Amino acid sequence: MNSSEQNTKDTANNDERLKAFIDEVSSFEGSGLAVRVDDVQKVYRMGKIEVRALDGVNLKINRGEYISIMGPSGSGKSTLFNMMGGLDKPTSGKVYVDDVDIAELDPSELAWLRCRKMGYIFQTFNLIGTMTALENVMLPMAFAGKSNDEALDSGVDILTRVGLGDRCKHKPTELSGGQQQRVAIARAFANDPAIILADEPTGNLDLKTGQAIITLLKDMNQERQTTVISATHDHKMLDVSDRIVWVADGRVDRIEKRKDVEIEVGKVVE
Repeated sequence: MNSSEQNTKDTANNDERLKAFIDEVSSFEGSGLAVRVDDVQKVYRMGKIEVRALDGVNLKINRGEYISIMGPSGSGKSTLFNMMGGLDKPTSGKVYVDDVDIAELDPSELAWLRCRKMGYIFQTFNLIGTMTALENVMLPMAFAGKSNDEALDSGVDILTRVGLGDRCKHKPTELSGGQQQRVAIARAFANDPAIILADEPTGNLDLKTGQAIITLLKDMNQERQTTVISATHDHKMLDVSDRIVWVADGRVDRIEKRKDVEIEVGKVVE
């Protein structure tokens, strides 16, 4: 068998495996948990130096919950966030998204899951500057295999929902910071994901605009019953959260329900 024939055979095998994975995930009823983290550790090694970013983290997040992950720089908050988003793999332990162990997926399976089950919102918006707001929102739908007409209709609908129906043809440089983040939110919800991961979504916004983005995220969470997981330093985010996960020294320090947390302007009352 020459190299061309071997490549064709490998591609066919990969396609069959991906199809079997899609069929399995699509038919799976699930347990009611959006995310489950089981004894996750993440260790970075730099020569003889060992940095334990996560040290035995356990966490369960229900479908439809709005969760805020809080912690100082270096606490492991961002590392945990990346594990749940399939952006990194644990050194040991398991991370389940919709009851799928994402650490066991090959690149094509992980790409399929992230495209259809997860939406991402970043502090710096990460919009493509040469594309209009509508084209940015349509892009993940194209990756998911939707037709252009279907993506166009859905894109206009979701941009209208986030208050940008009259800005569909504007490029990012023609939009304010708050408007760019609204486009990013619309893009994250484009494929109707089960989970939204928001990394410091108000970090580059002023107080009033940040509050509007928080309210929009909460509204979308309630309307669509989409699980929202936010890594944040913004105490305003806590007010709309169902639970708050406090991370310190690579561990979950405590988990509190919103009703049990007293929040004053700019701080949490201990």
